[in-house]
Amino acid sequence: MDYTLPEDSLFLGFDCSTQSLKATVLDANLSIIASELVHYESELPHYKTKDGVYRDPSGNGRIVSPTLMWVEALDLLLGKFVKSKLDFGRISAVSGSGQQHGSVYWKKGSLLTLASLNPEKTLREQLGDAFSTKESPIWMDSSTTTQCREIERSVGGAFALSQLTGSRAYERFTGPQIRRIFETQPEVYHDTERISLVSSFMASLLIGGYASIDETDGSGMNLMDIRQRIWLKGALEATAPGLGDKLGELAPAHAVAGLIAPYFVERFNFKKSCLVIQWSGDNPNSLAGLTLNTPGDLAISLGTSDTSTTFEIAQVFGITREPQPRLEGHVLPNPVDPNCYMVMLVYKNGSLTREDVRNRCAEQSWDIFNKFMEETSPLNGGKLGFYYKEHEISPPLPAGCHRFVLGNFTDDSIDELKAHEVQEFDAPPEVRAIIEGQLLSMRAHAERFGMPSPPKRIIATGGASTNKTILKAIASIFGCAVYTVQRPDSASLGAALRAAHGWLCNMEGCFVPISCMYENKLQKTSLSCKLSMPAGDAQLFSRYTSLMRKRMEIEDHLTQKFGGGKIVI
Repeated sequence: MDYTLPEDSLFLGFDCSTQSLKATVLDANLSIIASELVHYESELPHYKTKDGVYRDPSGNGRIVSPTLMWVEALDLLLGKFVKSKLDFGRISAVSGSGQQHGSVYWKKGSLLTLASLNPEKTLREQLGDAFSTKESPIWMDSSTTTQCREIERSVGGAFALSQLTGSRAYERFTGPQIRRIFETQPEVYHDTERISLVSSFMASLLIGGYASIDETDGSGMNLMDIRQRIWLKGALEATAPGLGDKLGELAPAHAVAGLIAPYFVERFNFKKSCLVIQWSGDNPNSLAGLTLNTPGDLAISLGTSDTSTTFEIAQVFGITREPQPRLEGHVLPNPVDPNCYMVMLVYKNGSLTREDVRNRCAEQSWDIFNKFMEETSPLNGGKLGFYYKEHEISPPLPAGCHRFVLGNFTDDSIDELKAHEVQEFDAPPEVRAIIEGQLLSMRAHAERFGMPSPPKRIIATGGASTNKTILKAIASIFGCAVYTVQRPDSASLGAALRAAHGWLCNMEGCFVPISCMYENKLQKTSLSCKLSMPAGDAQLFSRYTSLMRKRMEIEDHLTQKFGGGKIVI
């Protein structure tokens, strides 16, 4: 069948992130033709945010953003496209990405306001009184530990909740956020007629009505049954009374949220037939932007995150057919294929931790760092390191360094070797230990979630994806070829790709695999993946498998000894 997009059509993707609102425009060949950005702190200084947020001065971990800031940013960004003479009349579909776990609270009666927007006025002028609280809890919020434990207990514990919803209760997740508002601001909760995620909130602005929460972003709330794709009754009841009515229905990520609202048709000259495809979270959209679309695909982020100046986030994304949730990491519905699931692992200790070892051991030089990597043999002579500048998430361990040496490492059976802890390594083994340690951890945790070994392929992204020495280690440890991509903003790009995909599914009247849309297109655009490192030696991969098992034995022991407690990102 012919799944060609209309020749003259454009597809617009937004990303409403912590610090900025970004947008990417694709043409029918999936080439990027335009992009714009509104930086909240510098371009909307009257909100007086720092890094796009307000931090509670009491130090209780409460972190929020002003909801109206996102509203005003949308008008401002579209105005930038007007100045650059983007032809809005060519846009066939719009979708977007919202920072996951943020929530918006619509005041009773606001639906009427939303449905009758006046194109002669700005969105901010008309929506200033539309919210029962003007501050939206976001993913950085860590004030909900009590609520997390309450929700977990209601369904039989943390593991039971993860099996049902794809994740244990995390402080940043929306369910605990809602429960805290219900408990501490009951008047706000009772004056709320609809609760949106940041994603469905922005989609609501675009359609002039309440958009559904999409299934993928909805799974980041501790409230949704990930297998049946419905709200989990027990979790809803444990969170707040009448919550199901305030959340509305769920929708697949490729579904149409509605037509573009008359406000945007008259104010910016969108065509009336422009579709608004369900918005989703930033992580699902990043997966789409990396063009992962086949079970067995794995992506590794090797760069710092631009979502926070406080710490970095390293991530591993994978696609699997069968969900196997655990206490660490997350399982979400796949945003581009309702028959698959997305595995996501999150790490606080990534490139900044590697840089710390480089600065201590390699004279602050990546050339010397790489030289030390080449001077040491794969498997590092049985030397294993655990390096955490920050409290780690996967596994849940406090800041600190732990170094181990396997005795009699020349033996063939690594499984039988005893490990003993040491205080330090020489510089070259330290360098290899940080690289192998991070990659072995990523591989082990991915496999615990059901990812195949070896993966079908790995897509590496981020600053360190240009480092051939690190890519060689990835290929050896994971046992598959490594591809690299350069994505200026994978979340808004993924949203634009999902806009095109949703448009195609709507035209066909059924779900169409996104790979059909990609056929004969990706390699001709900036979306192509470059083969940067072939798969490593099969025998070496097998030895790394044994070393990984030994490392996980040690990790489990460290977790029992030092782990537990509050897990916050």
